[in-house]
Amino acid sequence: MDELGRFRLALVAWAAGGAAASASAVVARELSGGVRTVVLVEGDSDRTALESLATRYGRDLAAEGVAVVPLGGATNIGRFLNVCGPPGLGLPLAGLCDIGEERHFRRHLERVGIGAGLTRADLEALGFQVCVADLEDELIRALGPESVRQVIEAQGETRPFHTFQGQPAQRERPVEHQLRRFMGTHSGRKALYAQALVAHLDLERVPRPLERLLTHV
Repeated sequence: MDELGRFRLALVAWAAGGAAASASAVVARELSGGVRTVVLVEGDSDRTALESLATRYGRDLAAEGVAVVPLGGATNIGRFLNVCGPPGLGLPLAGLCDIGEERHFRRHLERVGIGAGLTRADLEALGFQVCVADLEDELIRALGPESVRQVIEAQGETRPFHTFQGQPAQRERPVEHQLRRFMGTHSGRKALYAQALVAHLDLERVPRPLERLLTHV
């Protein structure tokens, strides 16, 4: 594992607290010199999408010292800001969240002294981008339903998707909603499709939050 990977693991353990927190804090501090920016994202699918898109642009975020760190849920943003923000390592920060979780990011950024009375525009200027409604929704709208169906077919999941569409709760819903919900039905499926959808994305139609985030870092 490279140093950035070790830093990310140490940061996660430090933010989690518990018996390993102190030792992990020491490791994170030792490795933080090689970190230019920490990008806080909600989960692994966000990290996968961001790193995959950077690769398509010819960038290697790890080599650039950009650590993309999954929070394990937006409500954990406060813990991570405590360890890598002004109260802790004081590293430059950026991030990505769903619109429903924006309030958590805004509140904790203000709490640690990164801005006050933050608006959406303020968050974006700081490098914290907001997906409407979430990353999957952004990618599905960018590609269009038919292209997303082709990606599902390439993954060998056309039959499971049709079965999902036939469920009573899904039958009357728009196909965009069905596609988005399908990607969250199994563990690991979001990350799988985050990478697959980004691979098929027209670089002239990159969702605004992803484009702005990569431009910022």
